[in-house]
Amino acid sequence: MNKTQARACEQEKLLVTLDELAGILSCGLETAKKIGEYSEARFEMGRRVLWNVAKVKAYIDRESY
Repeated sequence: MNKTQARACEQEKLLVTLDELAGILSCGLETAKKIGEYSEARFEMGRRVLWNVAKVKAYIDRESY
């Protein structure tokens, strides 16, 4: 299996890994996974799982008071 290359990107990412999502949310992996699943942001391509940042942000905005 080939390792995914890191590429420089000036724009905000649309999809992120679970580790990156946890960094964005400033929480642990399990909490990030729960938030991602509650927001229905899971995106699968083969065996790879990515998370839709826009859906997570929308979910947090809806759930915040």
